[in-house]
Amino acid sequence: MNLPANFIAEICTGGKTYKVVDNYSCELFSAKIIKKKERVTLEIEPVNEMIFDSICLKASLVTDYEDRIFLNGYQSWTDSREFRTDEKMRGLHGIPRSQVSKYNFDKYGDYNFVRYSNRAGELHGFSYCYVRKDRDFLLIGSLSERNGFTVISYISPIEELILRLDCEGAVYKDRFSALDIAILTGSEDEVFDRYFELMQIPVPDVLPLSGYTSWYRHYQDIAEYNLLHDLKALRETGGADIFQIDDGYQTAVGDWLSVNRRKFPDGIEPIAEEIHGADMLAGIWLAPFVCERESDIFRTKDKWLLKDKYGDPVPAGCNWSGAYVLDFYNSEVRDYLRRVFDTVLNEWGFDLVKLDFLYAVCEIPQQGRSRGQIMCEAMDFLRECVGEKLILACGVPLAPAFGVADYCRIGCDVGLDWNDNRIMQMTHRERVSTKNSLMNTIFRRQLNGRAFLNDPDVYLLRDEDISLAHCQKQALAFINHLCGSVYFTSDDVGTYSPRAKKVLSTARKLKNAKVISAELIGSSVELTIKLGEKLRTFRLLKDGRLSD
Repeated sequence: MNLPANFIAEICTGGKTYKVVDNYSCELFSAKIIKKKERVTLEIEPVNEMIFDSICLKASLVTDYEDRIFLNGYQSWTDSREFRTDEKMRGLHGIPRSQVSKYNFDKYGDYNFVRYSNRAGELHGFSYCYVRKDRDFLLIGSLSERNGFTVISYISPIEELILRLDCEGAVYKDRFSALDIAILTGSEDEVFDRYFELMQIPVPDVLPLSGYTSWYRHYQDIAEYNLLHDLKALRETGGADIFQIDDGYQTAVGDWLSVNRRKFPDGIEPIAEEIHGADMLAGIWLAPFVCERESDIFRTKDKWLLKDKYGDPVPAGCNWSGAYVLDFYNSEVRDYLRRVFDTVLNEWGFDLVKLDFLYAVCEIPQQGRSRGQIMCEAMDFLRECVGEKLILACGVPLAPAFGVADYCRIGCDVGLDWNDNRIMQMTHRERVSTKNSLMNTIFRRQLNGRAFLNDPDVYLLRDEDISLAHCQKQALAFINHLCGSVYFTSDDVGTYSPRAKKVLSTARKLKNAKVISAELIGSSVELTIKLGEKLRTFRLLKDGRLSD
């Protein structure tokens, strides 16, 4: 396995670029590259407060055509899989600018601060990547994102590795590690175990969860009667660890303490009590850093909204009546969120909060902080608010959630069909797609039990109101149980057919299996697993069928 070589730093400020090979000093700053056996660090010490245009480390990295490269996508939903080194990574190319603007497709990912060339062999990701030659791994990973996100690019035609600090908007005044990079070789387990050891992230001290979430059965159309119906069915068919209420209980997104009394005449507390009475944990969904246009917050709390340089509210996407970002550094916003969490967890009695659309908090740099700095501080704030209760993070850049979230989504939302229509396939990398969800579940499996416990999203085995074929539902159940630790469904389990029950029984046995290897071969993924003392190899085909 070839290693990165010939590291050189390029530091740009005031339109001038400074190159650093080992040590460098000028009237503005000093910098040095520190090279150790399995670590390369770029340290910078400004003379006075400084804003940098760009900071990066470049190195040569020779790969072979047979090598595969994984580059972690920007946030939970971003498609993340192994690539051939000569593949293209498509951003929003081909979508009319008017449509991007209308639907805010560019707000879900990295499109506004990372350049997508749309050229073969120019790939990028965030925080960590690996190059794989058969079962030998070279892992390259940031050891901290607290000074900014680390954008990792590989340009295969010139065999160049670029590690860039996303420092936009940040003001640096003290010595800091601009880039602190682990470079590790070995087997899959060896490199990932060592990576998390170097980050000093302890093994997650929580248990896997099986249960139910209301979203893919009812979406926002939840009410007391249909939740109690699904809870009864779950209890009568053997129960679960958790029952989670998703979006739809509140009068508007952002107005979390305003429960829709038409749907829940007695409030939400009685539902939590019923869940506890069924001997399950009670979970509830929140999107703490956004509000929708039709919310009271948007209408009455203008100063709570994050504004762009033109003074306009910053959108976070096209969800609901329009999603907008709250100003995390506004003290009133923080006080409001503390009150929300205190009410939800201590008065309503919920045990787990699913916290969604978290990427929104760092949509733009502010307060002299980069996106990565904001995201890390926001995750720390959420952990402080939730305390000892459980966090399931979603829609979040993953590295800031390492060691902070108990559970974390590692893929996009599944759909009620396999891969959506051709028009939606041309939108953004964070779109709803069962196919993409499974790819992420497979290729981010190494985070499970190291960074947090992986939530691969739901499996769906029902026959009504769904377009997934039986083989696709089977693949979803099998791979979620094989590679994840959160086993949620969104079905009325009381309606399961004998065939569905058999699939679920088989899937549950895979929780004890270990993935030995996963390899993308054309449009299929070949998985080799070990269950007990037996090895088994099967393929997930492009249409969702599993083939032995």
